[in-house]
Amino acid sequence: MDTHELVRRFATLTTAHLADACVRAGVPVRCAPAPMLPLFPGARVSGRALPARHVGSVDVFLEAYEQAEPGDVLVVDNGGRTDEACVGDLAALEAQLAGVQGVVIWGLHRDTADLRAIGLPLFSQGSLATGPLRLDPRPADALTAARVGECTVTTADLVFGDEDGVLFAPAERAGKLLALAEGIRDTERRQAERIRAGVSLRAQVGFDGYLAARRDNPALTFREHLRAVGGAIEE
Repeated sequence: MDTHELVRRFATLTTAHLADACVRAGVPVRCAPAPMLPLFPGARVSGRALPARHVGSVDVFLEAYEQAEPGDVLVVDNGGRTDEACVGDLAALEAQLAGVQGVVIWGLHRDTADLRAIGLPLFSQGSLATGPLRLDPRPADALTAARVGECTVTTADLVFGDEDGVLFAPAERAGKLLALAEGIRDTERRQAERIRAGVSLRAQVGFDGYLAARRDNPALTFREHLRAVGGAIEE
């Protein structure tokens, strides 16, 4: 799937829809740690992951940009450090010039006001004035794999980000996951419209029937019931 199609389809979805789609498809749900939030409200990003493991110097980003394709999302692994910021305004400007459409940092950023003015979607765990004060040995896979919390991200992955955070998914499953997410979105919209019209969610999903069935079969889960009736509120 090309970048334009990916961006177009994600424009009407959320990371929550995609997370539920992963559950339904049996794909591991890989979300960045909860503090990973956008720098400014409404920021959204979707594209191929461009990994970069930071070891104290900006040159790893510059080298990553050398192999970037338009629409890529820079995924920075700074080990979740909270004692230094690793991305600032110059790194973001250079990313923009290289065609990178967003930055995800497992760590901190700085130059917040300048980054907001630049407008490149950026997700991080927060900000700090201090830049790197160390230079560590560079690992051999610095440009092929990045860790973000418990997730390992490579160029075989896609990155999706919005105000709920960041999710990673295998590019080879993109079509299936987006189709499932669109179905979940449409079902939830219909359910929401009916609630606003006065039809409770309990009535829509036959909750009284679920309670009755559970009395006969205590092992029955609500998720199993939802699958049977076509509900989408949990996955």
